Amino acid sequence: MGEASREILRRARQEIAEWTAAQVHDVLAQQSKAEKPDSQDVVLVDVREKHEWNDGYIPSAIHVPRGFLELQIEEAVPDKAKTVVLYCAGGVRSLMAAKTLQEMGYRDVVSMAGGFGQWKGNGYQFVQPRTLDEAQAKRYSRHLLVPEVGEQGQLKLLDSRVLLIGAGGLGSPAAYYLAAAGVGTLGIIDADVVDESNLQRQILHNVERIGQYKAESAKKTIEALNPDVKVVTYIERLDETNVARIIADYDVIVDGTDNFPTRYLLNDAALLANKPVVHGSVFRFEGQLTVFKPYDGPCYRCLYPEPPPPALAPSCAEAGVLGVLPGVIGLLQATETLKLLLGLGDPLVGRMLTYDALAGEFSELRLYRDPNCAACGEDGHPENLPTYADVCAIPA
Repeated sequence: MGEASREILRRARQEIAEWTAAQVHDVLAQQSKAEKPDSQDVVLVDVREKHEWNDGYIPSAIHVPRGFLELQIEEAVPDKAKTVVLYCAGGVRSLMAAKTLQEMGYRDVVSMAGGFGQWKGNGYQFVQPRTLDEAQAKRYSRHLLVPEVGEQGQLKLLDSRVLLIGAGGLGSPAAYYLAAAGVGTLGIIDADVVDESNLQRQILHNVERIGQYKAESAKKTIEALNPDVKVVTYIERLDETNVARIIADYDVIVDGTDNFPTRYLLNDAALLANKPVVHGSVFRFEGQLTVFKPYDGPCYRCLYPEPPPPALAPSCAEAGVLGVLPGVIGLLQATETLKLLLGLGDPLVGRMLTYDALAGEFSELRLYRDPNCAACGEDGHPENLPTYADVCAIPA
């Protein structure tokens, strides 16, 4: 350290208060015992670099690297009247950072003498953060650049579990992009086999898989795309005997079904299990999308208390559809799923997004809970409702 640097450091010490690691430890301990721990008067800020943070940090600390301090501190600590305690590895960078905060208008700034090294030397508790490995950091680098996602968001995705009902037109694009995004576990339930007519839109499959179970075909495609993703297959149809067991382990359910009985069955089971359902449907040139979040918005029965007559329900047998349309709606389902998993944005709860491919137009409809709904209303009993299995009696 040159003479000029030593002089700057000496002046900083004259103007900035320094606490020992023991003092900081005692203040944080007292604060944690307060009646309202959320209303913290002392905020701890770690100004070290990312690789240093990854080696361990003090519990409750906020990470704002010194190089980004001026850009990020006001968002991290908006209240300039709070006591801000900064620490680095040895106490020098934090002292200079404290001087900067003082110049930015923070009225009570403290540097921890001895830094994180002294904290560890005293035997105080510290956290060893979970981090992405090198290959994951490279794969998800574009997510890491998005502040709302970042490393912690990506780790959250890797820990998430999503169940896809069907590996067909909607389930294929939704599953493929959720896998690409790094959703750690994808469950796929589908008892059908790949047919040549599926290949016009069901992008998880190919001609070599004709005759194979769709769930197994989907698993092969997803595992080839992203080895981080665990695929759990269910070669069975969703019914009253298995629905509660299958949905129990998942955070979000993506509904790619094409028949009313399964939609009613899934709706009622999701209400009982308090699981959000990202619903999508397509017909010829039109698609629609909404999110059914139990008791936070309407459920499927609020919108459709009873199914249409069999003659008006051709989707049970697979009506015609423009091949790219399920791709549009399926990708929007994946988007809504990621928003729910990460707690971002405004999910389509209480709103239905419709898409007219011929007109090239999106529209939005407001949806409302029915207080008299037989499933989610005040006197609702989703466990005792019919699923109308006879609705699919007439083919398309």
